[in-house]
Amino acid sequence: MLFDLLLVILGFSLIIFLHELGHFVAARWAGIRVLAFAMGFGPALVSWRQGLGLRAGSTDREYAERLKAGTAAGLSPTEYRWNALPLGGYVKMLGQDDSDPGARSEAPDSFQSCVPWKRLIVISAGVVMNVITAAVLFVIVFSAGLLTEPAHVGSVAPGSPAARAIATNAQNLGITTPGLQPGDEVIMIDDERPLSFKDVAIAVAMAAKGEALPITIQRPGITEPVRFAIVPEPSPGTRLLSLGVEAAASMTLPSGHTEAINKQLSEGLKNFGLGGVAPGSELATVNGVPAASVYDIAAAAKASNGKPITLGFKQPGGQAAEAVIMPRAELDTRTYMVPSPSGAMSELRLEHVLGFVPVLKVERTEDTSKAGLKESDVFVRLGDVLWPSVVEGIAEVRRNAGKIIPIVVLRDGKEVELKEARVSSEGRLGFVPVSSADDSTMLARWPEPGRFASPEREQAIAAVVPAGAALGLPAGASIVQVGDQKIKNFAELREALRQGAMSRELRLTVRLPATAAAEASTTEVTLSLSKPEVESLTRLSWTSPIPAELFKPREITLQASSVASAIGMGLHETRRVMLQTYVTFARLFQGSVKVEHLKGPVGIASAGVQLADRGMIWLMFFMAVISINLAVVNFLPLPIVDGGHFVFILYEQVTGKPVSVAVQNVAALAGLALIGSMFLIVTYNDLANLLWR
Repeated sequence: MLFDLLLVILGFSLIIFLHELGHFVAARWAGIRVLAFAMGFGPALVSWRQGLGLRAGSTDREYAERLKAGTAAGLSPTEYRWNALPLGGYVKMLGQDDSDPGARSEAPDSFQSCVPWKRLIVISAGVVMNVITAAVLFVIVFSAGLLTEPAHVGSVAPGSPAARAIATNAQNLGITTPGLQPGDEVIMIDDERPLSFKDVAIAVAMAAKGEALPITIQRPGITEPVRFAIVPEPSPGTRLLSLGVEAAASMTLPSGHTEAINKQLSEGLKNFGLGGVAPGSELATVNGVPAASVYDIAAAAKASNGKPITLGFKQPGGQAAEAVIMPRAELDTRTYMVPSPSGAMSELRLEHVLGFVPVLKVERTEDTSKAGLKESDVFVRLGDVLWPSVVEGIAEVRRNAGKIIPIVVLRDGKEVELKEARVSSEGRLGFVPVSSADDSTMLARWPEPGRFASPEREQAIAAVVPAGAALGLPAGASIVQVGDQKIKNFAELREALRQGAMSRELRLTVRLPATAAAEASTTEVTLSLSKPEVESLTRLSWTSPIPAELFKPREITLQASSVASAIGMGLHETRRVMLQTYVTFARLFQGSVKVEHLKGPVGIASAGVQLADRGMIWLMFFMAVISINLAVVNFLPLPIVDGGHFVFILYEQVTGKPVSVAVQNVAALAGLALIGSMFLIVTYNDLANLLWR
């Protein structure tokens, strides 16, 4: 990671160097005296001046003394320096001082003495150099080949815009199933052909809020393109516009660079029923049939009727491995918005059957856990909540960030009280949450009306209380029988309810929990179902316990077929990224992109380190994108940056007189305040995302 960080820092430095080199070369061409070519800000660590050579610190004082003494013949007026704060750079020209717009020089080779049209070229040269740098980097990247995710649809989130969408030409093509499907290839989005899934995600995030985004896909088995017009919705996690789709997964499990990482991965695979399957193994068969894609597992689960599924793998050494997994009974879900300690909202899904909610359970503990929790503990009490659901439990933990909270768990049939259970400042107890649906029918309480917010698309649904929740059974109760059929987990509860659903009324036997006033007891209640609830029950199927995201993303190599093609792809990508950056600012004012989505130096470095781990080609691609962004931001018409100077000089070119010093001073202060405030905000968000979220 340190090596990758060093590469990122060197890449940033090169981009800044080339930007300033553009100004420097243009200034020399225009006949303007350059006093300093500096990398970084603050005091000089080391400097070089022709005639004086290399020095620690700055050569300015010695140069000034030689000028005063008349012994400066042969000395260059330009000092090349490396400053203490490596956060940028600058070219200082005679008579030009950003901190003092009133500073002027009447010397014939000063900045003010140069004609305005040449000064426009000097000011623009840095941005032009950045665009050229990006184009060259993109050409190199596409000549070598960029390994990236194809523009194929992977998993589709239930209830998302992509899942609800109906093709505009569905009737003509005989399509009856709504939504995008795994395996769909996006061939056009917003009238552009995407080169990768990254282009799809960006096009969605940059869409106009509330407007339908035209998407054309090619679906296997259908000869003609399928057309959609989908309105993206804000993702609760990122708050960016989203369709609710993930990139397509490959059939290969992830593997690490070291034995230690592979050991951790092996432990993780056990949690999904893949113990004995080595990291890096490739899915070969599903129930003995050769696998065409990882999504064959989900299809097999849906058709399984709850029976085991046998998966065959080809391991890295060529040996075969086999794993048997049990499908999970699909439950209904409700989506709720739960705040984190930092204030960011995250989307949590509550599983239930007709409003019967399973209790929160510990799937496994993490290394950071100090609460005394153990695997398979079921929460009897968590803070102020008795028998919490996954949503209630996580919300309670986050609400008590940094505090000690009371915890009682059910462990091996006995209640165990945990002491000194401190929640971290990030709102975590150090365990992986899961529901107890696979093990019991113990009930958590249904969320109280208004307790949590819901996404806009689900607000109407959230107002409806299901039949099971309307019974008002106490938290900690267990459903032990439906009619004459005994049940022991939510899968059996769901099936028993499905079988008796057509009668619209079912008799339930419920075991009530012991209280301070009464011992545990059993009672019978009648569950009355509405027609929509019966239909909802019949739609529930079986799902795979193995998410497609467990496998590595599917990847393709974007590579030009010739030098001319590489140049064309490079210029196209340069234009696309430049327009995307301008659209980002437009969406920022419209509200579909938030300030917290912007990244400062810390966030950019963090993202760069992650991409550097994917190889030098990805790092070069990232640097090309940064170079374009630097060009766009620098050329915005804001004081302090090049774009603001360009506007002032253009005014002088048109009117024949410079902008008044008073106006320049006010503009400089306003620009400094704006940029300084933005720098502080994005840096805070970068640190919050890196450390707390």
